[in-house]
Amino acid sequence: MEKLALLSVSDKTGLVEFATALVQRFGYRILSTGGTAKLLAEKGLPVTEVSQHTGFPEMMEGRVKTLHPKIHGGLLCRRDKADHLAAAKEHGIALIDLVVVNLYPFEQTVAKPNVHFEEAIENIDIGGPSMLRSAAKNHESVTVVCDPADYNAVVAAFEKPAELAALRRKLALKVFQRTGSYDTAIAKYLEAQQAEPDLAALSGFPDTFSVSYKKAQSLRYGENPHQQAALYGTFHEHFQQLQGKELSYNNILDITSATYLIGEFEKPTLAILKHTNPCGVASADTLEAAWEKAYATDRQAPFGGIIVVNRTLEAALAKTISEIFTEVIIAPRFSDEALAIFAKKKNLRLMIAKAGLGADSLLDVRSVVGGLFVQDRNKLLGSRENFKVVTRRQPTEEEWASMMFGWRVCKHVKSNAIVYCRSEQTLGVGAGQMARVDSSRIAVWKAGEAKLDLKGSVVVSEALFPFADGLIAAAEAGATSAIQPGGSVRDEEVIRAADERGMAMVFTGIRHFKH
Repeated sequence: MEKLALLSVSDKTGLVEFATALVQRFGYRILSTGGTAKLLAEKGLPVTEVSQHTGFPEMMEGRVKTLHPKIHGGLLCRRDKADHLAAAKEHGIALIDLVVVNLYPFEQTVAKPNVHFEEAIENIDIGGPSMLRSAAKNHESVTVVCDPADYNAVVAAFEKPAELAALRRKLALKVFQRTGSYDTAIAKYLEAQQAEPDLAALSGFPDTFSVSYKKAQSLRYGENPHQQAALYGTFHEHFQQLQGKELSYNNILDITSATYLIGEFEKPTLAILKHTNPCGVASADTLEAAWEKAYATDRQAPFGGIIVVNRTLEAALAKTISEIFTEVIIAPRFSDEALAIFAKKKNLRLMIAKAGLGADSLLDVRSVVGGLFVQDRNKLLGSRENFKVVTRRQPTEEEWASMMFGWRVCKHVKSNAIVYCRSEQTLGVGAGQMARVDSSRIAVWKAGEAKLDLKGSVVVSEALFPFADGLIAAAEAGATSAIQPGGSVRDEEVIRAADERGMAMVFTGIRHFKH
């Protein structure tokens, strides 16, 4: 019985070689359309145009060419059902055994700057997904290929027919994953084009939230060795790894946190993070000076941590950093001399932030039982002009500078979060405690361990002080001013405690919970 293969692709990578094998080694007759048919004919392969096969011409600028019973009947006919086969014979429908289709490049089209709406619409493939879905539904009899990367596997399976059934099922799954992601991309584009969003979307979120990312890589494991994990999406388009071991699940989380943190600062700044929490941050006139101040905050936690800078990392700093063990270093650029120094540490991961530091992710997505949370990423910082001084004493200019620096840092510390700082240097960081006063005590203890004096420091809290005890503890540690959101039912009590101790306190009206 004649074997038919229908080939119609946008991405023609490897197609000629694959089609040649189909014809010369496996005896297929090829049906094709448009540019695919032209290419194969130019290479000397016998091709039958789909319009000749169906007896129906392409029309409407190619919008209608494969949407025909002789195509979909040939794909959907069950070979194990006599009535299906009889219907195919009665209507002159030849069975199609192989479909090779990849879709119009819709995602690439809409990714172009200033793409016209009409161009985007014309790059919505209709016939391609229809053929893929028909073939995938009938994968017990039809081999369906939507990715050129699978050509070699198909050839190998044709040579070992016992393996073909398992491959067909795998390829069918891949088809529905591809058509699902394709439809999601179209829906997201059309949502973005709505001039007047409907009432359901006024919150900024659609009624149906679809997530579709291509697998970027398998990871050795997840947070722990017994957990499997994989990375999806375009992370590697934002970063270039210059050296070192493969990134782990935890590395990628840390890199993400470090990137968001460093994006808050314009002056030369260096941050050291551990388990996504900053344990030392400083700004200065040079990165070398920033390193001295950031590292002074905590000389223990940086072991095995992440370092991120927002300027070119030069040889002098590279030599200093290389004296301690770190997992990852992130910079917009590394000098050649710095690279030579780090090259001696083969396992150290060096990352260039290709798209700039402070990458702008619009949404936070987290799994919960039975579904997902979706929210805007916390990008709001606020400004001194909009903050309110609530104490009798006004902050000094030096205190204001310390407050604004600490407010940027505290936003990226896990709640409950307390940061002590002075000028543009962290002095103590307390993260993730159940009681805010405990976070304060930890921050004070860390400063003491580092032999840093908290006298004249600013205490920063990412959320309100529910009681005066946290503020009092800060004052006893040496803080002379505080910045916090405010909003507690005991605000007056907290303000009174600040006034009694001669502290200046600012309410931001903005909370920065980070769970």
